[in-house]
Amino acid sequence: MTDIREYKLVTVRGSKLLMTGSRMALTDELVSLSLRPAIDVGPDPHRKPLTEAEVEMLANRLLQESTGAPLWIFAYGSLIWKPDFDAVESQHGSTRGWHRSFCLQMTRWRGTRSQPGLMMALDRGGRCNGIVFRLADDDRLGQIRRLIRREVGTIEDAATVRWIPVATAHGLVRALVFWAGPKGERVSRKLPLETVAQVLARACGHMGSCAEYLYLTVKHLEERGIRDRNLWRLQKLVAAELVAIHGLNTAAGSH
Repeated sequence: MTDIREYKLVTVRGSKLLMTGSRMALTDELVSLSLRPAIDVGPDPHRKPLTEAEVEMLANRLLQESTGAPLWIFAYGSLIWKPDFDAVESQHGSTRGWHRSFCLQMTRWRGTRSQPGLMMALDRGGRCNGIVFRLADDDRLGQIRRLIRREVGTIEDAATVRWIPVATAHGLVRALVFWAGPKGERVSRKLPLETVAQVLARACGHMGSCAEYLYLTVKHLEERGIRDRNLWRLQKLVAAELVAIHGLNTAAGSH
């Protein structure tokens, strides 16, 4: 059920922060506290980046697998609010057998080797509501290449690119999805949300913080009328972590 209680505002450092209620507890101001400069030290030396030849091979394989039918991309995270393709249509979509999960450790982008973050992927089980985008038919191969360069780091990561059935208001579509069912030593499944929140509130890399990623994902899902119960609870937990880390409870009580 949606929490429809009247929300509470507290004043912190001259600004109002929303702490409880039906609006997001995680705010721009709290997210700003999670951001800090970080140097990109480059790829993990134990992981070999995709070569241009491997990008081309994977792109051509996916092009062939699209069989000339409309090419749909299922977006459940950053592709919703930061797409890297030319979409001519979008609509709500739901896929069964998958759910959002911060289960993949990362030491670059929104984390560092000294303070690893967690990346969101699709893990097995449940249901995931998101957005399906239909790509323009022009330069389909080029758009697939762009998506691979953005989403796929190594040849091992290519195994997380798959086709899944997605239910829409106009029927079932076959859509391409990235980071579904990751495997390997970097994967940590079924972490308690409290543990995930502790990581997301602290991890930051040269591309931003994990708290920022969570905030933007939940915010844009909400704007599209989609509420993921786990992410909604998680943003409250991350907000509480940031409040505690920066001693804002004490500051709020002094007003």
